[in-house]
Amino acid sequence: MNAKNLFERRRARTRWQLRKQNRNRPRLSVFRSSQHIYAQVINDVEGRTLAAASTLDKDLKSALKTGADRDAAKAVGKLVADRAIKAGVKDVVFDRGGYLFHGRVKALADAAREAGLNF
Repeated sequence: MNAKNLFERRRARTRWQLRKQNRNRPRLSVFRSSQHIYAQVINDVEGRTLAAASTLDKDLKSALKTGADRDAAKAVGKLVADRAIKAGVKDVVFDRGGYLFHGRVKALADAAREAGLNF
């Protein structure tokens, strides 16, 4: 097993658990790269993205020093929560993918909770 296969297995296991306890709520999905962080609120029933934010957004990119730290993740979490609430979504399930709930992923989740999303 290499690192990529292990990551894919963790991600699939996480998604399976989310599908079991979903209760028809959209999912807040996080993708973390070495330079940026991305978040989407996805309605899996319709296969549609309801809200999205990343460190590449024009508003955030100029305000942030870098897209790869916890401050950037907090800004993205707050922005995606604001956009989701404007789209009429209050309750979501948090999909951390194959990442540990630590560091940037945790900072994004905490900021989204503080901005009004329930998960």
